[in-house]
Amino acid sequence: MLNDKILTAPKTRISNHSIKAVLNPSISNPSLISVIIPTYQEEKLLPQLNSIYTKELKDKYNFEVVISDGGSTDKTCEIAKEFADKIFIHTDKRRQTIAEGRNMGGELAEGNVLVFINADTLPKDPDLFFQYIRTWADNPHSPFQALSCWVYSFPEERKLRDYFFYTFHNNYFRFLNFFGIGMGRGECQIIRREIFDKAGGYNPNLVAGEDYDIFRRIAKIAKIKFERKLVVLESPRRFRKYGYCKTIIFWIMNSLSVDFRGKSASKEWEVIR
Repeated sequence: MLNDKILTAPKTRISNHSIKAVLNPSISNPSLISVIIPTYQEEKLLPQLNSIYTKELKDKYNFEVVISDGGSTDKTCEIAKEFADKIFIHTDKRRQTIAEGRNMGGELAEGNVLVFINADTLPKDPDLFFQYIRTWADNPHSPFQALSCWVYSFPEERKLRDYFFYTFHNNYFRFLNFFGIGMGRGECQIIRREIFDKAGGYNPNLVAGEDYDIFRRIAKIAKIKFERKLVVLESPRRFRKYGYCKTIIFWIMNSLSVDFRGKSASKEWEVIR
């Protein structure tokens, strides 16, 4: 039996304002950081998160962990309750977009800074990661309202071609943000709540390209910093399956579709495990 920190979605849609009123009456806590993790069938990945997001680390840097689950049928939520402070479970029969999952996590979160990070993405150095975010969160004079991270592959899975791709890709994102063009992969995006709300959150109708879309909108109203010190690691399994060229084409098609059509080119985001 899961504990009372788990909230399941009713059949009828709950408005954003009613959720905040029930679960988050103060709307935000200026001293708190909220780590929001969208999940779906992640029972194989969550044990490693349990070893990272420990009570000691959460107390040290004052952050909470919010799990927003897309309706997993495995032991995802059962495992998540061991380290998560709040868990939301999507119960509608239709498949939830990752943008919807992130938005719901944002609604349940109480922090003034929102760290959206995927379940299969890990901070390379958790202490350094949260120390930087803690310092940035507590600095009211920072000109940056959102942070984009350096994404790299897990060392044990890394090949020479990964090194060249990730180096080019990260520096390209850093170049775009330097010139005011918001870019940041959805593996990890860090946003002050005020700007997240002002931008309208993630577009729930986008199956893919939602990470590009929100930073594109944020860049119009605030500054985004690509921070080389914030390093997160991911598995390159999507690149292994499709190759770099096909994956990049896929990203470009969705970005252009979001720009010119207001919707994703993809009809469904394929989960690769």
